[in-house]
Amino acid sequence: MTEFLAEYGLFLLKMITIVVGIVVVIGFAASAGRKAQQEGLEVENLNKKHQSVVDALRAAISSKGQRKLAAKARKKKDKASAKEDSSRARSFVINFKGDLKASAVPSLREEVSAILDVATQDDEVIVRLENHGGVVHEHGLAASQLARIRDRNIPLTVCVDKVAASGGYLMACVASRIVAAPFAILGSIGVLAQIPNFNRMLDSHGVDFEQVTAGEHKRTVTMFGKNTDADRAKLKEELEDVHALFKEAVARYRPDLDLDKVATGEHWYGTRALELGLADELQTSDELLSVRAAERDLYSVVYKIKQPLQKRLLGGIDGALEKADAAGWRRRFESQLPR
Repeated sequence: MTEFLAEYGLFLLKMITIVVGIVVVIGFAASAGRKAQQEGLEVENLNKKHQSVVDALRAAISSKGQRKLAAKARKKKDKASAKEDSSRARSFVINFKGDLKASAVPSLREEVSAILDVATQDDEVIVRLENHGGVVHEHGLAASQLARIRDRNIPLTVCVDKVAASGGYLMACVASRIVAAPFAILGSIGVLAQIPNFNRMLDSHGVDFEQVTAGEHKRTVTMFGKNTDADRAKLKEELEDVHALFKEAVARYRPDLDLDKVATGEHWYGTRALELGLADELQTSDELLSVRAAERDLYSVVYKIKQPLQKRLLGGIDGALEKADAAGWRRRFESQLPR
């Protein structure tokens, strides 16, 4: 009887585990489905959003009489504004949060296209950028999207509150002006390639790796084959060429930079970046938008792309890689803090 109960309990535990697993998967899928947005452009007036927040706070801390006076003053101000010419200059605000593959580029290209159809040279585009860098060609495309704004002679300001490094700085340098928070990370103008090699492990287990190529340099450094000095030299040559292209792009938009000093692959924090010419002003994006709101109409422009369920479910992998990359920057920062 005891043996039967033990087996039954084990069976019941397995069934509970399976059921819980199924429930978790269904719940995750449902959550991903709820997060899916309808594809299209969303525009929000940031002046009104900011004012609604201020009004809510004022209402919470004011007396009933003060609220009445404030309401009358607001009504009077709104009437006066309605009579004024609504031709104030506009600032279009884009948020770009990068990852290794710059997966926000499809949204960015739609946002830029929409803005360019309505913006004039009296307007301005503000990009709030957070990007650690990643794949070269993906971030090159992202920079090219911002270059479309510069090519139309529309002022472009990039705000860096946290980080614009490597491919992120390739995007930032396109701006007419770079505004950075005091401890934002900027720079890392360099190129990196790193790859594990399992050749010795395979060899120790009696596993042969075969690779057939046509073209002398179709494949150089490999994960599974035995790498030679010639392979490494060729990869180094390719990285140097990409680095040269990177420096040329930076020099085009920021010709006064001392590239021998800043294109070493190092990164700097906002204050030092300002001294080196990597940034033009120390200020958070919140401060900048607050100033702009007093003189311009601010519009947040977001293009949301509806992703297939499978892609949303697998998107967590990229998110984990991005968090690991961000953790690497954080460890670098912490290692430089005085103990």
